[in-house]
Amino acid sequence: MNLASQSGEAGASQLLFANFNQDVTSLAVGSKSGYKFFSLSSVDKLEQIYECTDTEDVCIVERLFSSSLVAIVSLKAPRKLKVCHFKKGTEICNYSYSNTILAVKLNRQRLIVCLEESLYIHNIRDMKVLHTIRETPPNPTGLCALSINNDNCYLAYPGSATIGEVQVFDTINLRAANMIPAHDSPLAALAFDASGTKLATASEKGTVIRVFSIPEGQKLFEFRRGVKRCVSICSLAFSMDGMFLSASSNTETVHIFKLETVKEKPQEEPTTWTGYFGKVLMASTSYLPSQVTEMFNQGRAFATVRLPFCGHKNICALATIQKIPRLLVGASDGYLYMYNLDPQEGGECTLMKQHQLDGSMETTNEILDSTSHDCPLVTQAYGAAVPKGPHVPSSPTALGKGRASLGRSTAALALTEPPACLLHSGAGPAALGPLCLHGRAGRRRRLGAGGRGQRPAAGG
Repeated sequence: MNLASQSGEAGASQLLFANFNQDVTSLAVGSKSGYKFFSLSSVDKLEQIYECTDTEDVCIVERLFSSSLVAIVSLKAPRKLKVCHFKKGTEICNYSYSNTILAVKLNRQRLIVCLEESLYIHNIRDMKVLHTIRETPPNPTGLCALSINNDNCYLAYPGSATIGEVQVFDTINLRAANMIPAHDSPLAALAFDASGTKLATASEKGTVIRVFSIPEGQKLFEFRRGVKRCVSICSLAFSMDGMFLSASSNTETVHIFKLETVKEKPQEEPTTWTGYFGKVLMASTSYLPSQVTEMFNQGRAFATVRLPFCGHKNICALATIQKIPRLLVGASDGYLYMYNLDPQEGGECTLMKQHQLDGSMETTNEILDSTSHDCPLVTQAYGAAVPKGPHVPSSPTALGKGRASLGRSTAALALTEPPACLLHSGAGPAALGPLCLHGRAGRRRRLGAGGRGQRPAAGG
């Protein structure tokens, strides 16, 4: 979640960037004063792992799993990428590019730098540029996704600025793998599952989420987020086991879909009027327009989360913390929200904890009374929600084309510990609307003379 272009939101707080690492075990936060890492091993406490105040206005900070490797971009030098060993406080290398860096993605093999009209693929072990994808369609938000799987190391990015085409690129063999016509509208969000065999997509319209097989590009699932209104999808995220997919937007609702294939039951003759009606309705879908037929076949949300705000840019993730499935939402209002997910029953998820992203401590009453929130938290009672049970100075940098002069500060020299140790894992849209809370006022029939119901006047 990069808020560097969200001047209205970023100006209200110190927060400029927030993102989860690849296995959702830590949270990286960039701010005007530097950057911090927090552990996500507990719900009750957001434990700070590390804080750096040497670099100001950090608009991108990406950590490689639970290692010490971190990629940093500052607003003071938006075309310059620094790769550091944060525990040692040393800079491994730095690269400068021909345009502003919009996104950085990492896995154990590759580092991807996304500019508006090009993508640079680096070998993460020595930071050499292996390949450059030039003249990509305009991508002002830096939308792209990188699989974290070593065997299926794919990169996905928009193939068009006018329709929802997805380009899939093999970053190991350095060749195009597929082009997927995912949506009619331009893409708004992309996400790989942990195995790198599924890709979730959403368009700027935001009503339908699709999941495709990778690299084949076959449509596996189609979920409907909503019908009544188009929304701006902020993020998509799979659970680590690939069973669930979350989708957050600029509305107050986060949808969680379950990726399961429903086994067809043998046909039985209906015995009730409603059963006959349902059979006739489903039979009639073959005569209906294709758009209507698709709606009958689209999956609905398995679980939902009602956020205490809407209109804020946010990022979501699904993680297992203390043996319980959780949905995490980091928002530009400066808070991390933690919800419980019932993997059997679904339904509405329970808000368990709310933490400030600057790491400061607040009591529950202080959080609820915070003036930065336009929507109050509502206490929710849901059954069966919880299963029972227990710097080295950088060397001169060559501008353009992603080249760097590493000198003595090469990756091989700076990394005094073996690469395996370093790489070991220890375990949208630009402007969004103001905060609002959607509600519906129930209509009550008023009794007139004689006890007959009268409809309220127009506009009531």
